[in-house]
Amino acid sequence: MTRSLDSFKCRTELQVDGKTYTIFDLKAAERNGLSGVSRLPMSLKVLLENLLRYEDGNTVTADDIKAIAKWVEDKKSDREIAYRPARVLMQDFTGVPAVVDLAAMRDATESLGADPKKINPLVEVDLVIDHSVMVDHFGTPSAFKQNVELEYARNGERYQFLRWGQSAFNNFRVVPPGTGICHQVNLEYLAQTVWTREVDGELQAFPDTLVGTDSHTTMVNGLAVLGWGVGGIEAEAAMLGQPISMLIPEVIGFKLHGKLPEGTTATDLVLTVTQMLRKKGVVGKFVEFYGAGLSALSLEDCATIANMAPEYGATCGFFPVDDDTIRYLTSTGREQHRINLVKEYSKLQGMYRTDETEDPVFTDTLELDLSTVVPSLAGPKRPQDRVALTDAASAFKDAVVGIKGGAKSKAPETAAAGGDARYMAEGAQADQSAYPGHVVEGEEYTLSDGDVVIAAITSCTNTSNPSVLIAAGLVAKKAHEKGLKVKPWVKTSLAPGSQVVTDYLAKVGLQEHLDAMGFDLVGYGCTTCIGNSGPLPEKISKTINENDLVACSVLSGNRNFEGRVNPDVRANYLASPPLVVAYALLGTMTKNITTESLGKDKDGNDVFLKDIWPTSQEVAEMVRTAITREMFDTRYADVFKGDENWQAVQVSGGLTYDWPLSSTYVRNPPYFEGMGMEPEPIEDIEDARILALFQDSITTDHISPAGSIKPSSPAGTYLSEHQVGVKDFNSYGARRGNHEVMMRGTFANIRIKNQMVKGVEGGVTYHQPDGAEMPIYDAAMKYQDEGVDLVVFAGKEYGTGSSRDWAAKGTRLLGVKAVIAESFERIHRSNLVGMGVLPLVFTGGDTWESLGITGKEQVSIPGLADLKPRQTITATVTYEDGSTKDIELLVRIDTADELAYYNNGGILHYVLRGLAKDSAAAA
Repeated sequence: MTRSLDSFKCRTELQVDGKTYTIFDLKAAERNGLSGVSRLPMSLKVLLENLLRYEDGNTVTADDIKAIAKWVEDKKSDREIAYRPARVLMQDFTGVPAVVDLAAMRDATESLGADPKKINPLVEVDLVIDHSVMVDHFGTPSAFKQNVELEYARNGERYQFLRWGQSAFNNFRVVPPGTGICHQVNLEYLAQTVWTREVDGELQAFPDTLVGTDSHTTMVNGLAVLGWGVGGIEAEAAMLGQPISMLIPEVIGFKLHGKLPEGTTATDLVLTVTQMLRKKGVVGKFVEFYGAGLSALSLEDCATIANMAPEYGATCGFFPVDDDTIRYLTSTGREQHRINLVKEYSKLQGMYRTDETEDPVFTDTLELDLSTVVPSLAGPKRPQDRVALTDAASAFKDAVVGIKGGAKSKAPETAAAGGDARYMAEGAQADQSAYPGHVVEGEEYTLSDGDVVIAAITSCTNTSNPSVLIAAGLVAKKAHEKGLKVKPWVKTSLAPGSQVVTDYLAKVGLQEHLDAMGFDLVGYGCTTCIGNSGPLPEKISKTINENDLVACSVLSGNRNFEGRVNPDVRANYLASPPLVVAYALLGTMTKNITTESLGKDKDGNDVFLKDIWPTSQEVAEMVRTAITREMFDTRYADVFKGDENWQAVQVSGGLTYDWPLSSTYVRNPPYFEGMGMEPEPIEDIEDARILALFQDSITTDHISPAGSIKPSSPAGTYLSEHQVGVKDFNSYGARRGNHEVMMRGTFANIRIKNQMVKGVEGGVTYHQPDGAEMPIYDAAMKYQDEGVDLVVFAGKEYGTGSSRDWAAKGTRLLGVKAVIAESFERIHRSNLVGMGVLPLVFTGGDTWESLGITGKEQVSIPGLADLKPRQTITATVTYEDGSTKDIELLVRIDTADELAYYNNGGILHYVLRGLAKDSAAAA
């Protein structure tokens, strides 16, 4: 690292407990030319310190630093800066392909005649294996053990590869399976709030910062650690020492005051915040929370809000250091010296919040009185679609019509024989609540639209928060004591984000009641929230599919996009853990859970939600007695060691990886094949065919699903041809180290709707000009054989959802040269550029629909060899009848660095060429 030029004379020393640290003092910088920076939002102070520390006159200049000071006046900036996070966090779904890419880069470095050792993380990297466990077994004391055994049986090849990576790369640690969810492990153990590192013989202290390969990396902003999700390819570049190029962001201040009313939870609060911020419009912006209301929230509550930044669209949702930060660091077992350092450093830098702290300057603000929050759900398809709990049943009945698309209901004939028969024949929806439902083979119960078939306490969003988990346990306890039972068609599961959760639930005697309700431990990982819900019982699945039922899930997660949770479930609702238990008792979304009976007690009396809902005081008192510092000390004492299963994983390979030809999990990707030291000129797009037409809100789950692999899909066919049995298909997420599977899975979500093929769900298209209908993968390969370029058209918010680099990698490998949309989600746009795919945005109110595009057209885009960031270019659409129309498109390559990545064919190609040239020059 180059020593900072320190143009603002702020390099100084801080002594804590007799230990000396070099720091870059923001107050000194303000005195020495950066007037007004003390009024910056806390999150921008973190960026300012980063630039001061890395000022080298090249990637970071004095003018870059001055631009942050000027932000105080303008409250926005178009200045591009080079930001260097302290570390990188990965989970295994995105981490495996990242390590695959690093291994492939080592091979390519050798091919270019350079030193493969140059491909090594230069900052600390932690990979937490949390995305692989599936809920195959549930509702029994042995479920956890059985699911772990299946996890290792399915993922042995991946785990061998990760263990090789742990030994082959420097600064790379792996947290083994069964430990917890990466964001909760980060919050409870990895994050330090103030980071330290020895640089050129001196010990530096600076704000803990990171990027992660999971979009919910933002959770740690609740601990005043600035971090957000990036694509795996961008994270790999950060690992290899490349700065993250970004514009100085706008910062939206979110003022909180008051306190949450009785009966509400942090989950209700975060769903309210998500709805408000989505309405406000904060995509690409920082959100920072401030105000006296923060003192009424625990750090765990703040982490819940920070977690869902991707859902409300912001880059991050930042909370400053305050007294509760110190309380949390202490209670979770951080070293006392680190806690003292956090306190002293934050106060010195003006980063420590109290109720008397002057409000910072923000680009814009909004506020919320916490006392107005009401119990809520979000669904059935988007996290921002909050509905008050009192309105949930009626809202579902309205939504079910759209979910079914107006198809004729398959209700019993007797119900349609009366006055409604004519309307039913014309495609109207009947009121399912009037019907007895559809018989489940061999069972005494029936299933209807709206029945809850999955109730999952899952996800980092909520399982990191003891208050809502204790509340869930208390609901289970009260229900159990009254003799209530979960409905028999509900698949129940408890998947905490940390082993500490198990300890405190057991300590206060709540786990036994959760077990009695079917919420036995199924694993420590993301499970249902990422689509690893496992199969429904076969007879329930059969009834749902044969009768076209809209089955529901209720989960304490952060994502509920269609096709994500389970292939048999079309309506998904986000809820607090205690509501998850309550809905498992009620068993349906069609009844008003606030007024209707959940069941009968031992004496035959109706039991209502109010009868089993704990008071805030009950929850708070139990939280205080449940959790101890010793629990964290014990669980994290040897966190990288793993259990006997992990220790038994065989490790082989040296500096480069010996790719097993028989593996269907890990393959050497083709990105660097034939790559030379200099990039080839970018070619224009000529007479491209349209691979797909999409409407609004196409998510990365639609583009690159993480869930189950259908046997009849191109990916399923590939696995079958490689002698993999259907029961061993595992998921797309688990096979992200194999490009052959993933490119076949691109646009293969069972719920994706290509508007070229009307009325059909799933990844199909028409090949042109012959008009043959086929899977998107098959059509793309046929176009490649024909030498035809491809483009994709889309609507608003294209690529929203998880920071899934395979949504861009798969697009590139299918041969798509450009994606033309009304707007892009931040991370996916960056990922497309990082893979050499051109993101373009309609101008002047155009849409593919307004232009009359049907999918039979051809598209030409000239001038790509001479692009500039955010320029407007002209594309020509040639219609089927030979007529043409020119359209103006905005190039969403936003910075000079991004343009360099695109011109090199992608960010990894750019980095690899740079490292190879440096290595050759040093030889």
